[in-house]
Amino acid sequence: MNYKILVITPVTHIKNVPEVLKSIGEITFFDDPSLDQVLEIISGYDAIYTNPNKSKVFIGRELLDKASNLKVICTASTGTNHIDVSYAKTINIPILSLTEERSVINRISSTAELAFSLTLASLRHVVKSHKAVLGGEWDYEKYIGRQMNSLTIGVIGYGRLGSIYTKYCNAFDAEVIAYDPYKKINDQGVEQVHQLIELLQRSNVIAIHVHVTEETIGMINKTCFDKMNSDVIIVNTSRGDMVNESDLVSFLKTNQGARIATDVLENEITNRENSPLLEYAMSSDQVIITPHIGGMSLEAQEIAYGHAANRLKNFFKELEIL
Repeated sequence: MNYKILVITPVTHIKNVPEVLKSIGEITFFDDPSLDQVLEIISGYDAIYTNPNKSKVFIGRELLDKASNLKVICTASTGTNHIDVSYAKTINIPILSLTEERSVINRISSTAELAFSLTLASLRHVVKSHKAVLGGEWDYEKYIGRQMNSLTIGVIGYGRLGSIYTKYCNAFDAEVIAYDPYKKINDQGVEQVHQLIELLQRSNVIAIHVHVTEETIGMINKTCFDKMNSDVIIVNTSRGDMVNESDLVSFLKTNQGARIATDVLENEITNRENSPLLEYAMSSDQVIITPHIGGMSLEAQEIAYGHAANRLKNFFKELEIL
């Protein structure tokens, strides 16, 4: 059977992925469309292949109600906050993600590497000093940084990425403390703390590595900021929805020595342009923002997108057998 697949994330540059998708059926490559553009055509497709890193399309009730032929959603990501998972389940649309594909995602370290890069860039004022040099300045005094072996790094969430990030910090002789109420941490080089407030109070750098759940959305808010050091550095490569951006901006304005380096924004898929943090970054050098590039290394894309494409191919093979 010739299935029709709508691909709404760029994949033509990734080795073998276009070929696998084309082997399934008729493919429409539609890089970064708007929701309205997808709504116009979705009724003719059997599958959507997506990724949240570059997408303005939230796959929610409005889209799914128009997708009369849709049989499956395939996302080359561990996160699914770009999909209304509950509604998809009620209408029996399966979601193929990488969330539980441990043998695959354990090979991907790109996001942890970016988190560590953002940590060092923040500690050493890399972006700010670079801009100053381009403006004709050559003076180190305003850019005196910190070295890792004098700092306490707090890791919130000790899953795959949190543990990899910890190893990088250990290699630089930092003291690492971690908070994860769902795990018992026995790894050498990390102290588990059992109260989030302890981590917030002790840490010079706080790195967020948690999944989106009802419990974690907005978990870093005014209550947390009130417990942090006035010169803390916050690193977020998980999802922007973990941090209340209005509370964050208020904290940064009050504490000029504090900084944030983030790869994600609150409501970045549906309402990124109105992000309080993005607006504040326009006039403040306390903020570094990258455009959700955590998993966007050549190797990570080949692994993640390739595995997702093969899962989609196998899904349709099994569908024909049934």
